[in-house]
Amino acid sequence: MANLQIKDFQTLVSEQAAAIQGGASRVLVDLSVGSILRAVVEAYSAVALWLQGLVLQLLATTRAATSGGADLDSWMADYGLARLPAGAASGMVTFARFTPAQQAVVPVGAVVQTASGVQQYAVTTDEANPAYSAAQGGYVLAAGAASVDVPVVALSPGAAGNAAPGGINTLGQAMPGVDTVSNAAPFDNGADAESDTALRTRFVAYIANLSKATKAAVAYAVASLKQGLTYTLAENQQYSGADQPGYFYLVVDDGTGYPSSELLGTVYNAVDAVRPLTSTFGVFAPVVLPASVTMTIATSAEYDHVAVAALVTAALDAYINSLPLGAPLAWSRLGQVAYGACPGVTNVLAVKLNGGAEDIDATDQQIVKAATISVT
Repeated sequence: MANLQIKDFQTLVSEQAAAIQGGASRVLVDLSVGSILRAVVEAYSAVALWLQGLVLQLLATTRAATSGGADLDSWMADYGLARLPAGAASGMVTFARFTPAQQAVVPVGAVVQTASGVQQYAVTTDEANPAYSAAQGGYVLAAGAASVDVPVVALSPGAAGNAAPGGINTLGQAMPGVDTVSNAAPFDNGADAESDTALRTRFVAYIANLSKATKAAVAYAVASLKQGLTYTLAENQQYSGADQPGYFYLVVDDGTGYPSSELLGTVYNAVDAVRPLTSTFGVFAPVVLPASVTMTIATSAEYDHVAVAALVTAALDAYINSLPLGAPLAWSRLGQVAYGACPGVTNVLAVKLNGGAEDIDATDQQIVKAATISVT
């Protein structure tokens, strides 16, 4: 912003009084508090202070570095750049019943929610799910089947739709033959709309990579599609590992470990628009390495052991699922996460990762995700 000389109300009044007194006889000028001339000077100062505020506001809203919200959006729109919208949390929930004697259907669009009812989720269509039936308009619980796993998406986009394991536990509507619902894995892919700071950062990358067929241009193409996308890139090499000059590939993840084919196609089209001439490439989903953790903890007498175990379980799940593409999971890190989950943890014993004490190493094509976590 321009280096303006900002003046407060008292300074404006003082400088006007000094100017008036300097140009007239002090005998004829009464600027004492309560005088008519003093009231006129203060009125002019108030108007000047208001005009000064308008100038500062105008300067702030006409620069990307200082504007925000709708003003920043309109500024970026002049360059064809838009703020990334909020993303809705999504994942799998399990519908179950106590008496599986008759067939039941979980309809597409059925609503489930958290216990408080603040966050609601709707069942979505997944034609690849073996339980899905287009004719029935939903997912079929055959006679004898006690449960079925189906995908849902938050009705309200944003990080508020993220949920801890078991957080989605209430049916939002009656479903004949269905008694309960629960999510075994956390929902952590919901994201708020892109912040002003992130939008400014992305704008710099946008300008820097216009008309460039570079790694940075590919990175910008991926980052501009959706919040939370991560990727790895390998050059002059096929996905199988064989050398191939002029070929590159990306492994892309949206935080779930299982990005949809539609998302991978969108990434492909975005990269294709900035790739170097004559080069070829591919876009792949990561290979998920499941991590099953078991451990025993000891807790202080003043803490509830079951509650502490739940905190440790949630901390382990969050840590494992936050690992980026290619990051290994160290066995020794699990105990540290457990201790850090709650001050009531006094000891961590019998820590096993996939049944042993070995680290899980990951390549750039792989990502580690939590499978089962048992803390006793």
